[in-house]
Amino acid sequence: MTLYEAINMDLNISELISLVGAGGKTSTMFRLAQELKALGKKVLVTTTTNIAFSETSQADHLVIDSSKDIRFLSRVEPGTIVCLGSGMLNDKGKLKGIDREFIDEVYQKHLFDYIVVEADGSKRRPIKAPAHYEPVIPRETTRVVGLIGLDALGKSITEDHVHRPNLFCSITGKKMGDIIDRKCLTDLILAKDGLFKDAPRGCRKYVVLNKADHADREKEARITVHDLIEMQAPINGLIIAATGKRYIYAEWLSDKA
Repeated sequence: MTLYEAINMDLNISELISLVGAGGKTSTMFRLAQELKALGKKVLVTTTTNIAFSETSQADHLVIDSSKDIRFLSRVEPGTIVCLGSGMLNDKGKLKGIDREFIDEVYQKHLFDYIVVEADGSKRRPIKAPAHYEPVIPRETTRVVGLIGLDALGKSITEDHVHRPNLFCSITGKKMGDIIDRKCLTDLILAKDGLFKDAPRGCRKYVVLNKADHADREKEARITVHDLIEMQAPINGLIIAATGKRYIYAEWLSDKA
């Protein structure tokens, strides 16, 4: 299963897709971009935060420009991935993001078939809770894909394993040092200030339970999916994924969102 199939995309409709959460956003962003490129689509990948500069090699063209001049994006060939940033954080080897308002403007001009945005930061932790200023989602976003790394399960709630652990405890009712269990995942997904915090009204929401790399994690993920279905979670789809390119399972709940 491809990711564009897993999130139930209509390939005849242009979309702006924002990725939030933790546990593989950048690799997922480029995976989706590569799938769409293979279909002959024009794809823009960018971020409203920062991404590792080394990851940008997966794009056909890298554009670093802080001028907000939309004209330089107007001559993109079909079957092309353009990665856009506003500058470099040279001390950290990261590409700086661009304003979400500019992303909205590019989307409104229909210069690309798809725009895929990494709209959240997690400092490479497998799970996170958002601060009051996070995530930074463009207002024109049509789909929000929220990621959770299943390698967080069984780990303690500390800075080593959770980005913003104090906020994570507030959402899940846990204490610092407690173990992350399945209920933590469902609490994070369903909380108003959790995984889909600040998702634009009317957008479609998909959960990716990532890194189901062995049987135990996949089993835990399937139980989590079952629990969310039983709770009638207000999301459009649930996806279980292994690290890399494999999407194991998808359940669509379009009538629940």
